[in-house]
Amino acid sequence: MPLGELITSIARSTGFLSRLPVPGHHFEGDDGRMEKTPEGFALSGVVISALPALVLYLAGHAEAPLLAAAIAVGLLVLLTGALHEDGLGDTADGLGGGRNRERALEIMKDSRIGTYGALALGLSLLVRVSALSALITEASPAAAALALAGSAALSRSAMVWHWRHLPPAKADGVAARVGVPTGAALRMAVGTGLAAFLLLTLPVLSLPAVAVTVLAGFGATFLFTIHIGRRLAGHTGDTIGATQQISDMVLLATLALLA
Repeated sequence: MPLGELITSIARSTGFLSRLPVPGHHFEGDDGRMEKTPEGFALSGVVISALPALVLYLAGHAEAPLLAAAIAVGLLVLLTGALHEDGLGDTADGLGGGRNRERALEIMKDSRIGTYGALALGLSLLVRVSALSALITEASPAAAALALAGSAALSRSAMVWHWRHLPPAKADGVAARVGVPTGAALRMAVGTGLAAFLLLTLPVLSLPAVAVTVLAGFGATFLFTIHIGRRLAGHTGDTIGATQQISDMVLLATLALLA
């Protein structure tokens, strides 16, 4: 892929996945379809997480690892506009409260949060903050910061994998209107996500820990995608966001447990 096209793809992905300002010229000729844009998702994760990772590294040198991790995760949520957290909450409410496919999809359209969604969001924040705090303590602030950025990249690759491997659950939904990532976009997203994760984590963490973590992340993504396919017969924007959150939790927790 030409460098200019890659930069445009990363910029469009960053604009779609976060609230970071992106120059308007990157969106010239954009028709709103997203078959190719996801090829930049993984590297946009590195861009989006760069400031939170830096904050985590600096704050991690103080004797308050839990607070440093909470600040970093809070900043990341702020930069993304809680986009993926919203998907996780809605998906948890739908799967938890919907007795059948139709009812689950109906619940997921409701902007109000229920018990299942609140519990899922609380668990997500708890796991990520605890994992990063443990990485600061058991490894180093640098290891925690690089793990945060690496996980941000690989978990966004997981989103594209989930998106590509399921049809839209609703023919008239937003996910159906924007299209499905091409095979080339999936390969680029997974390849760059995996490369970014390895390059960022291997210098500071052991090869066995990193290898097991990659397997755990892909395993969680695969199992969640299978489950969504059985329950909803397709993906939605919410399940794509939930995939990122689940993958992120598994990646960070596995690294923390093996550090």
